[in-house]
Amino acid sequence: MENQRIRDFTEGNIPRHLMVFALPMLLGNLLQALYNTVDSIWVGRFLGPDALAAVSVGFPIIFALVALIMGVTMATTVLVSQYFGAHQPDQVVRTVNNSLLLLAVLGAAVSAAGIVLRRPLLALINTPPEIIDAATAYLGIFMSGLVPMFLYNAAGAVLRGLGDSRTPLKFLAYATGLNIVLDPVLIFGLGPFPAMGVRGAALATVIAVTVSAVSSLRYLYVTSGIVSYRPGTFRLDWDLTRLTFRIGLPAGFQQVLISLSALVVSSFVNRFGATVVAGFGAAARLDQFAFMPSMSVGLAVSALVGQNLAAGRIDRVHETVKWAVLLSGGITLMVSLLAFFRPDLFILLFTRDQAVLLEGGRCLRHLAFAYVPLALMFAMAGVLRGAGDTIPPMFITLVSLWVVRVPLASYLSSLPAFGVAGVWTAIAVSPYVGLTLYFLYYQSGRWQAKVVARREPEAEPPPGLGSRVECVERA
Repeated sequence: MENQRIRDFTEGNIPRHLMVFALPMLLGNLLQALYNTVDSIWVGRFLGPDALAAVSVGFPIIFALVALIMGVTMATTVLVSQYFGAHQPDQVVRTVNNSLLLLAVLGAAVSAAGIVLRRPLLALINTPPEIIDAATAYLGIFMSGLVPMFLYNAAGAVLRGLGDSRTPLKFLAYATGLNIVLDPVLIFGLGPFPAMGVRGAALATVIAVTVSAVSSLRYLYVTSGIVSYRPGTFRLDWDLTRLTFRIGLPAGFQQVLISLSALVVSSFVNRFGATVVAGFGAAARLDQFAFMPSMSVGLAVSALVGQNLAAGRIDRVHETVKWAVLLSGGITLMVSLLAFFRPDLFILLFTRDQAVLLEGGRCLRHLAFAYVPLALMFAMAGVLRGAGDTIPPMFITLVSLWVVRVPLASYLSSLPAFGVAGVWTAIAVSPYVGLTLYFLYYQSGRWQAKVVARREPEAEPPPGLGSRVECVERA
């Protein structure tokens, strides 16, 4: 069976490819963010600021525990897109099977570690005593859903590498609707269900992400014809695993550096009390939405760059970068202006507490200055990720966060003249350093030599990857 949604990015109009491919991912990212945002809206508006802080404070820990593993999903997209661009469907099959099994095993290990270590980690980041019990309960349930979360993201990574960003969106939409329905039922105890408070918010998210994982895997293996399951296909290919880790581990370490810096910065914020934590948590929800257009374009860039580099079309790679910068920068500039001039519009979604509104608004006015350079960083990172060159982004992240942001936040927040505003200032300044380093490395052109697969001159384009893959498996 052919998958009609698979797209060949080595031909055709690049801005159209970017927009058509990025739009479903943008909608998907919006829906995925709604998982936790809907939780926060229900909890913040009806259970109070302390409950909102309890839900918000654990997200840097979640990010820290899953970040390294998420590098494997990035590597999956890189390998699938390059093998597809090089017309090597047998390697696409092996990458899909290997990545799913690998992520299932690693997800189980991370889930167990997170459940066991959640309370010590919350204490490590100076979580206020009045919210630590609720935060521990929320994290424990949330961590139990990491395996389906990883599997859904792995299936999405495969489909994105093949140019299909619409199918993951469909399953995520179903799951998000389920989450919206389950949140009030489990939080407040409607019908036969007991009132679970913040535990109910976490359980609703876990059920929803499990539905999206099962749906996407069923599509991948049963419906689409991309890969057909048969006994014996689920075993680790150690050569491919090493290649996946070679590409994915630097990307994962980059995410670890980001998440650990977020943990440290959160510990600075947590010293100023639950009201500031709640304001920061509400402001951080806008961060998710402000970055989504540029993140979606960055993921689209990776898929386009991966296919075109493997096909030897460097001219199309440079054109992709030009259009990605224009799209990401323009969209994010509008969000920045709105965040600076009317931050209350966003914070009111989560709370009407005047003290939290004030702190959240102060935070957003500072963060608005960071959004555009961060958007351009996502575009540049997408190029290097698509090429499989994941080490330089790791070092750029190290410099911008650990040489600039964390020390500056520590110093400024200790000054009475700044207080917690010193943290917001440091967050706003550091992206400009990272963007400068990305631009210099992109101009060097060294990333072009990192491509894993190259199309042979005599290679014929696959008429439909699904039918070609089934032939490979039967062979």
